[in-house]
Amino acid sequence: MLNAVWWIDAFTETRFGGNPCAVVFDADAIPVEERIAFTRETGLVECAFVVASSKADFGARYYMPTGEIPLAGHPTVATVTALIAAGRVGAPASFTLEVGAGVMPIAVTARDGRPPLVTMTQPAPVFGRRYEPNEVAALFGLRGIDIVGTPQTVSTGTPFLITRLGSVAALRGARLDAEALAAFKAAHDADFMEPFLCVTRGATGAGDTFARLPLPPPFPPEDPFTGSATGCMAAWLYSQGWITRRFIAEQGHDLGRPGSAEVELIGTSAAIEGVKVGGSGVVVIRGEIEF
Repeated sequence: MLNAVWWIDAFTETRFGGNPCAVVFDADAIPVEERIAFTRETGLVECAFVVASSKADFGARYYMPTGEIPLAGHPTVATVTALIAAGRVGAPASFTLEVGAGVMPIAVTARDGRPPLVTMTQPAPVFGRRYEPNEVAALFGLRGIDIVGTPQTVSTGTPFLITRLGSVAALRGARLDAEALAAFKAAHDADFMEPFLCVTRGATGAGDTFARLPLPPPFPPEDPFTGSATGCMAAWLYSQGWITRRFIAEQGHDLGRPGSAEVELIGTSAAIEGVKVGGSGVVVIRGEIEF
């Protein structure tokens, strides 16, 4: 069985920036085990598989090398970018996309001389447990005083431990101890997937936040841009009064893969109803794969 496959760089307007993702079309008949094996084969953090949906205009499932992830940001931007490139979606457009976490509204905005902007509306955040700053800091070779506030799990579809650092130097100096993280998660019966580190200043003058997602094996050492965690971060920072309702999030600059997202919070800081996370994508490779 031959399936069309698109390699997309997401959260960027230029090739070889942002976060790469492979998008496989018409994937309903591909077994889950093969989807996961394909993701491992690519060496990417996540891959997307477009499937039929009875609840939305399109369906997609996202996989890591270790299994399915219910909601992921850069695969969403990549999936929609591939649909546009294949002529299955126009620009502008408004439609729904069913992912593992549920149905998301998607908006595509046409822009003169630039790739379309793909905006997903992530669900209202669920705020989970808080963790001791000293313990979280130690996972990255940092000190408790490097952390601002108390790290907290937040989910807008996928849970991350949002951790604000006090300086860009601390953010850049963070080094994940994968064994310590595994032990920490087991000891605390952790309610998050991974810690997400951020500061409330951009990597460039255009940004308002700068973030990193170091990862343990079998993933690549760090994710260039994490749209789902960006939504969680936005909700947490906004709830604490640390960010405005609209801002620009940046990530991946120190990896040589700069990415950015346009973020907007829906509702008040005390009652957040959803998070809009928007970014562009560009086609790098198109072809076919046999399953």
